[in-house]
Amino acid sequence: MAELGQSRVSAEMPVGRQWRQRVRRATSTCVAACAALVALATLAAQAQSVAHGPLEPDFRAAPELRAQITARHYSTLSGELAAQIIQIRTNIGLHFKKGDVLVEFDCAVQRAQDAHARATLVQAEKTYAIDTRLVQLKSMGVLELEVAEAEVAKAKANVAASEAAVSKCTIPAPFDGVTVDQKAQQFQYATPGQPLLDIIDDSNLDVELLVPSHWLVWLKIGYTFDLHVEETDKIYQVKVMRLGGRVDPVSQSIKLYGEILSGAKELMAGMSGRANIIPNNSASESPSSPASHTP
Repeated sequence: MAELGQSRVSAEMPVGRQWRQRVRRATSTCVAACAALVALATLAAQAQSVAHGPLEPDFRAAPELRAQITARHYSTLSGELAAQIIQIRTNIGLHFKKGDVLVEFDCAVQRAQDAHARATLVQAEKTYAIDTRLVQLKSMGVLELEVAEAEVAKAKANVAASEAAVSKCTIPAPFDGVTVDQKAQQFQYATPGQPLLDIIDDSNLDVELLVPSHWLVWLKIGYTFDLHVEETDKIYQVKVMRLGGRVDPVSQSIKLYGEILSGAKELMAGMSGRANIIPNNSASESPSSPASHTP
C-alpha cells in the first residue's frame, strides 16, 4: 500500500518539478566528479615535484634584478700613423682570428725610411770592419775605431726605429672575435689615435647586474643562480666570478659579474634578462651558513 501511495504521489507530481530535481541531482554529481579530478591532479603534481623537483625556477619569489650580457674582452682599435687607409679586411658581423690583419695603411714613406736605415747600417758595419783591420796594422788610432763602432750602434738604432714604424702600418687582431662597429672607411686619411674599429670577443661572455649591498653577508664568489634571457626565452645557470670594488652609497648596491656555465652559442653581447636570486635571510642571520648556494 505504501509503494502504491508513493507511486501515486509521483504520478501526481508536476512534470516540471520532476525535471528540476533530476537536473539538481545531475549537477551535484558533476560538481563532485570535477572536485575529485582536481584533487587527483593536485596530488599528482605534488608527487612529481617531490620526485623530480620543479622544472623551472619560480621567478615570482625573487626581486626584480635586471642583468645584461657583456663581452669579457672588447676594444676600440685605432692607428698610430698619419696615413691613408689602403684596406679594411673586416666588416660588421664578420669573425676573425687572433693575429689577422684588420686594417692596412699606406706606408710607402715608412718603408723607404726603413730601407735607408738598413743601407746606412751596412755602410757603418763595413767601415768598422776596415778600421778594425787598420788598427791591427797600427795604421789608425783607437779613437777612430771607437767612433766607427758608435756609428754602427747609431745605425742599428735607426733600423730598430724604422722597423717599429713599419710595424704600425697594419693593425692585427688582439684576440679572436667579431667586428661590431666600423668607424672609418677604405681610402680615408686617418690620424693617430682616431677610432677605426670596435671589436669584441663573443666567445667569452659575462653577466653584469646590480645587487643590494647588504647581500654581501651571504652572496659570495661561487654562488650560482638562474638567468632568464628575454631574447632567447631560455634559462641559463650563472656562477658569480667577482664582485665590484666599491658600493654605490646612493643606491646602496654593488655590481656583480657572473659567468654562464653551460655553453650557449646563441647568446650575444647586449642581450638582457632577469636574474633569479632569492635573498638568503637565514644566511645573514647565521654566521655558520654556507657561503655559496644553488637555488
